[in-house]
Amino acid sequence: MRRRSPAGLPGAGLVADHQVRLLQGTEELFPALITAMDAALSDIQFETYIFDFTGSGAAVAQALMRAAQRGVRVHLIVDGVGTGALPPLWADAFAAAGVHYRVYSPPGRLGLLLPYRWRRLHRKLCVVDNCLLFCGGINVLDDFHDPNHGALEAPRFDFAVQATGSLVQTASDTMEQLWWRMQAVREARQRRLPAALGSLRAAAAAKHAARQADEATSSPVRAALVLRDNVHNRSRIEKAYLRAIGAARHEVIIANAYFLPGRRLRRALVLAARRGVRVRLLLQGRYEYFMQYHAARPVYGALLDAGVEIHEYAPSFLHAKVAVIDALGDHPWATVGSSNLDPLSMLLAREANVVVEDAAFALDLRQRLVHAMQHAGHRMDPARYAGRPLRQRALDWVAFGLMRLALWAAGRRY
Repeated sequence: MRRRSPAGLPGAGLVADHQVRLLQGTEELFPALITAMDAALSDIQFETYIFDFTGSGAAVAQALMRAAQRGVRVHLIVDGVGTGALPPLWADAFAAAGVHYRVYSPPGRLGLLLPYRWRRLHRKLCVVDNCLLFCGGINVLDDFHDPNHGALEAPRFDFAVQATGSLVQTASDTMEQLWWRMQAVREARQRRLPAALGSLRAAAAAKHAARQADEATSSPVRAALVLRDNVHNRSRIEKAYLRAIGAARHEVIIANAYFLPGRRLRRALVLAARRGVRVRLLLQGRYEYFMQYHAARPVYGALLDAGVEIHEYAPSFLHAKVAVIDALGDHPWATVGSSNLDPLSMLLAREANVVVEDAAFALDLRQRLVHAMQHAGHRMDPARYAGRPLRQRALDWVAFGLMRLALWAAGRRY
C-alpha cells in the first residue's frame, strides 16, 4: 500500500536521494547560484519573472555568460511583464556570449487590457546539469534595490531552496517542454514550419519524459516539486496547502507577500484556528501596490475573529511565499516556492513550489519566520483593525471590488 503523507498528498515528502537546503534572500541564493553556474559542464536552464541587472543581479548575468562562453548550453526565459525586453547592452552581451533567451508572453500593444495576457510566468527555477535545482520566490533582483522604489534600507524578505534528487528531473523536463513550445510558436510566426514542427516534437518528447519521471517517482517520497499551470496542474498548489492545513494539529505559519486567499483556503485557516491550532500569518506590512495591499484587508476580519494571528512585516518588502506546519510535531510539512496565495498565482500564473517533509528543514524555516515575527513584525490588533478609518476601509473595499471584477472579466471563480 502506498504511504500517504500527513498532508494527504502522495509523494509529498523527502526520500534518501534528496538533499534540500534552505536559502534566505539573494545574499544566500546568488552565491550558490553563481558557484553552480561556474561549475556547470553541459546545461543551465533558467526561468524567472524578473531579471534585473542592478547590483548583484549583474553578477548572475555574468555567470550565465561565462558558462555559455565555455560551451555550456544556457536557456533563459524571462516574463514579458516582469522583465520585458532586455536592456540592449545586456541583450547584445548575451547574444555574443551564446546565452539563448526568450521572453514569455510579451504584452503587445494592448498590454494587460486583454485578460489572457494575465497568465504570467511567475515561477523561479534553475536547473544546472540536470542534477541541481534552485526553486523559490526570489527573482534576479538585488535585495537592496526595488525597480519602483529605488534603494532599500533593509533587504527584501524571501526564500529559495537548493535541491538534489529525483525532483530535479521533473523540473528540467518541465522547463525543457516550455522552451520548445515557445520555440515552436516563434518559428511558426516566422513561417519556418519545418522547424516549428521539429520544436513541437521536442516539446512532446519533453512532456513524455516528464510523465515518465512522475511515474518513476510515484512511490512514497518526502519531497516534491508541485507545479501550477493552466492545463493539467490548475490547482495542485492550492490542494497541497488545503491538505496540509487540514492535517495540522499544533501550528500553522504562513509567510506570503500577496495574501488574498479564496474561500476554501480562508475556511481551512479558520477551521484550523477553531480546533485549537495556532495559526500565524506573516504578511506584507509596507505599501507596495494598491491592489495587493488594499484588496487583502477585507478578508482579515473573519481570520482575526477566529483567532488567527496576523503579523505585518515592516523593515522592507516581504516577498516570501513559504509555509511550515507542525514543525515541532511528528509530521512536519513545509513549502517554499513562487506561488502567492492570491488569485493571480492560484488561477492564472505558472508557479512552482517545493514541498518538504523533514524535521530539520521545517525547524530551520520555522525559526527564521518566528524570528521575523518577533523582531521585524507588528501583530495586528483586532480592535484596531475593526476601528480603522473610514477612508482606509473604503479603499480596501474598492480594491477588493476591482479584484473581483477582474476575476469576472477573466472568467474565473475564486
